[in-house]
Amino acid sequence: MDVKLDLTSYVRVLKLASTPSWEEFSKISKIAGAGIVLVGLLGFIIFAIMSFMPS
Repeated sequence: MDVKLDLTSYVRVLKLASTPSWEEFSKISKIAGAGIVLVGLLGFIIFAIMSFMPS
């Protein structure tokens, strides 16, 4: 494990990284929120189906 090489790689990545614009952040937030809602809805549907099925 070469610590100096690792640190150089990390610094290079941080230099390339930039803060997203408000438009980009908003779009990513909407997509992530929609994904969370879909997964929750799917879980609820599975729970409802399993609750109504006979044992």
